[in-house]
Amino acid sequence: MCLPTPATLVARSWCFGAGVFMLVVTLGLTGCAHHDYARYEPRPPDPAKTAAALESRTLDDPGLRKFLTENLRKDFSVGQPVGWDFETLCWVAFYFNPTLDVARAQWESARAAQTTAAARPNPSLTLTPGFSANPGGASPWLPAVGLDLALDPATQRDRRAEIARLNAEAARQAVFAAAWQVRGDLRRALQDFWLASRRAAQLRPQVESHRQILALLEQRRTAGAATAADVSTARLALIRTETAALDAGRQLAPASQRVAQVLGVSAAALATLPPSMSGTPDWPSSAALAASRRQALQSRADVLVALARYVVAESAFALEIERQHPGLHVGPGYQWDQGQSKWTVAFTFELPLFSHNEGPLAEAEAHRHEAAAQLAVVQAQVLAEIDSAVAAHTAVTGQISGLESVQDELKKQLALVEARLRAGVTDQLDLQNARLELALGEQALEEAGFQTRLAPGQLEDALQIPIASLEALAPASRASASPVSKKSP
Repeated sequence: MCLPTPATLVARSWCFGAGVFMLVVTLGLTGCAHHDYARYEPRPPDPAKTAAALESRTLDDPGLRKFLTENLRKDFSVGQPVGWDFETLCWVAFYFNPTLDVARAQWESARAAQTTAAARPNPSLTLTPGFSANPGGASPWLPAVGLDLALDPATQRDRRAEIARLNAEAARQAVFAAAWQVRGDLRRALQDFWLASRRAAQLRPQVESHRQILALLEQRRTAGAATAADVSTARLALIRTETAALDAGRQLAPASQRVAQVLGVSAAALATLPPSMSGTPDWPSSAALAASRRQALQSRADVLVALARYVVAESAFALEIERQHPGLHVGPGYQWDQGQSKWTVAFTFELPLFSHNEGPLAEAEAHRHEAAAQLAVVQAQVLAEIDSAVAAHTAVTGQISGLESVQDELKKQLALVEARLRAGVTDQLDLQNARLELALGEQALEEAGFQTRLAPGQLEDALQIPIASLEALAPASRASASPVSKKSP
């Protein structure tokens, strides 16, 4: 038998080393050839640029007009006259308000997590070069290569994918919940703006009436027909009315700023926008209200979010139960040992000696209890909001009946005073007092009527009656694509 020469052994070792090297290089190049790796691109925020963009927003923005046209099915081209009613302003807020941008970004993150959850674990390659200090005439090299394959149970991977899908659906419903929150905030901001505007307009003539009454009483006091107490009372009433008028005027700017904040534009962009509360829905019938109440308790956006989070907690608990059984790793290996080819297979699994996944199980079960409690909290809040809107409507409706009766009496009283003045049996002081009482009654009646018109809107916010076009903010049909971007072409 011919023994290999040292030169032959060295050649064989180099050939084997070259073969292993080529195998590793081939695997690496194959992976690179079939995958385009992402590259890091820094995108540092520019506060100055962001601030300039915020300040330059206007209601004539071409992107906004396109967004309104697509979702409201009307022509909102730049230059076209627009009736800025409540529904139109809501979609302005949906376009500009950053709250929805955050909700959409969270939805995008949740959808990206679906890819992570469904991915199979990559195998690990281990290279173990070795060298024998006492080869005994054989090759001193002992190169070895091994793989580690995690046998991920398909049921657990499916469970993780289901959890990720449910989280994405919860994030999608959170977009709708954010839209309803913005809608309610806009309604309340417009209410405050309208009330401040009306109060300022109503108090100006009242201030003038108080001034005339004070002037007449001072004339009477000079003539000895009125006391100093009468004049002081009239002066205090004038001061209170003037203070109320000034306060109403001061509330206009903050109320306008609040509207601008909810819309996501600067206050200057609303300088020519008149206050409007048009587009208020009608109060539903008792049967429709009962049906909508039941529907809201099951399908309101925030209820669906809480329900989805409960199902996530339920699936996470089931996953932890499955994880009580240890996973298996298979590691095939090869070693060229001093001229001999040796193949091995390693089986690795965790020994459940000290833990049977009790801690994660307890955490998952606690999270499930927490999610159930949170769902109950949300449903209780829904009931409270609906009942509050119904109670407010009932109270204001009864108040209006009484105010209308009082107002009829005040009108009759004013007509009687005017007739007595023409007959010469009364004077201007009585006339001014009658007019002031009528103005105060009209103010109270108008504010009560306004509250009556607000109640259906508050009920709509509580019921979250489905709006068909709202689905465009987070369409389920595009759940596998990038989330809808209001600024995308």
